[in-house]
Amino acid sequence: MNGGGFPSNLPTLNGKNWERWSTSIRSLLGSQEVFEIVQDGYEQLRANPTERQQTTFKDCKKIDCKALFYIQQSVDSNNFERILKEFTSKEAWEILVKYYTGGEKANKVKLQMLRRQCELLQMQEDEVVAYYFHRVQVVVNHMRTNGESLTEMVIIEKIFRTLTQTYDHIVVAIEESKDLDKMKVEDLQGYLEAFELRVRERCATTSTSQVQALQA
Repeated sequence: MNGGGFPSNLPTLNGKNWERWSTSIRSLLGSQEVFEIVQDGYEQLRANPTERQQTTFKDCKKIDCKALFYIQQSVDSNNFERILKEFTSKEAWEILVKYYTGGEKANKVKLQMLRRQCELLQMQEDEVVAYYFHRVQVVVNHMRTNGESLTEMVIIEKIFRTLTQTYDHIVVAIEESKDLDKMKVEDLQGYLEAFELRVRERCATTSTSQVQALQA
């Protein structure tokens, strides 16, 4: 952030990065304590408002202007034109969400496709742990962006079920020795990568010994 407290490196929505941008901007707006008003909006003044209602309205308006400014500053020129005439952050946000997700019906269809994609995920025989976890995380992130609630436990169980037979023993060991309710996906990845490295080292040692035996 600069000296005035405004984030200097805002993510930019360019038409091709909606899921990444929306995740980043939600985090940013949350850190600035303004995302709630983006989601829920605020009540407009009615006729003959009380002094307290006027004060509350002014405070909400100020927060909303801040949120709207963040959104306006983090989109490219094409997206700026889409929200140019909107006067509240909620209206601007909803226009972008509808444009990039196609509305609630399209979002449900997309989520169904992602669920099916998640079901079909399976580790390949020669696939390294890091790449498989990356594939899983990409699908999971897309599902979460589209409203799916996925716990760490659900993801970990999915990974356990879809690893190759090479990892059967380490999976059993992890299930027996670790508290899965408290485990993070990155912790599981670390355990499996350590096991993967040991397997590779043993294979390399065995191959060297065989070559030496043949030479002898």
